[in-house]
Amino acid sequence: MAQPTIAAIATAPGRGGVAVIRISGPDAFAVAREVAGELPEPGRFRFRRLDVDDVLVLAFQAPNSYTGEDVVEIHTHGGEAAPRAVLERCFAAGARLAEKGEFTLRAFLNGKMDLSEAEAVIELVDAKTAKAAADARSRLQGERKARYLSLYHRALELGSEAEHSLDLDEGELPPGFMARLDAGVTALKAEVGAILARAHEGHILREGALVVLSGPPNSGKSSLMNALLGTSRAIVSDIPGTTRDSIEEYLDIGGYPVRLVDTAGLRDTADVVEREGVRRARELIAQADFVIDLTRNVHTKCDLGRVPGRLNVSAVTGEGLEELKAEILRNLKLLPGREATPSEREASLLGEALHQLEPTDDPVILANRLRDAGDALGRLTGSVYSDDLLAAVFSRFCVGK
Repeated sequence: MAQPTIAAIATAPGRGGVAVIRISGPDAFAVAREVAGELPEPGRFRFRRLDVDDVLVLAFQAPNSYTGEDVVEIHTHGGEAAPRAVLERCFAAGARLAEKGEFTLRAFLNGKMDLSEAEAVIELVDAKTAKAAADARSRLQGERKARYLSLYHRALELGSEAEHSLDLDEGELPPGFMARLDAGVTALKAEVGAILARAHEGHILREGALVVLSGPPNSGKSSLMNALLGTSRAIVSDIPGTTRDSIEEYLDIGGYPVRLVDTAGLRDTADVVEREGVRRARELIAQADFVIDLTRNVHTKCDLGRVPGRLNVSAVTGEGLEELKAEILRNLKLLPGREATPSEREASLLGEALHQLEPTDDPVILANRLRDAGDALGRLTGSVYSDDLLAAVFSRFCVGK
């Protein structure tokens, strides 16, 4: 049964130079003709004058399109009125509104990309730094695909061998059969573990590293935050307890997104509001990827005098700020190399597989473990998938993508 033809505005709402209405499905060309008249040849464009706007029309014939279906894009001026009017005409011509991520879902179902690549689309859209975008781009280009498929097929092959051993008496097994099988499981486990080891870096690239400024009142936390940000974000005062709540700002350090948080000064206080700020500060310190402790590892007023054994920084002159940024990166426990990182979903599946890949002398247990490991590894690319899995992945997308 053919998929219905869908349409949506594929660009962000609001003021802008251009808005794009995307139409995809078996009747995309027919819908577009009713909206914009004669279409260009696939791969070309045509200007059309409509009563609502002057538009640019592009046509893509299946399978040479983003979704693998016939696709038409109608480019209008930005804003609300013109793109909305064109979209309404698409609906009147027989298209329905696309659901969240439905264009990319169709690309997956039509074999234009695997599930890991599809997931990389939203990560590229959400990337906060150039390094995060490059990581998503490498996955979108299929850097992980071949490796994930290899892991999946190796798990299936090992599982098939383990299942085969159940049909034979122990004396009928070839010499060294179980030893070779165990070696294969151990090698597969090591490769899964190596990929999973990069999950921490992937989490930082997507969510940002939590870096917390900690210290007593008047230790220079707010001044240091302003100096790192290059702007006066936090209030600086000689009065103790000025910062009563946490202040968070984004900072790019070496291509890694950092959530820099200034916290309330740590001290005993009778002030109810300040006491709550101190409680929140301690919570953030416990969760942090790195704590800039102004009582132990960083001295922020080296322009007034240096402290031996500490990283000496001046929030006034900027001395030591680059060294502090380098120290933050060193403490984020990043691995060397530029290999693409697994997503949060992939890390969870890799963890499931790793848990199952334990050698055992019991062939029944081994066969069951390999079956479960293969199922988890198959879900990395969508070689194995369910409707619930697809819904979980594509619900993160916006309408129009």
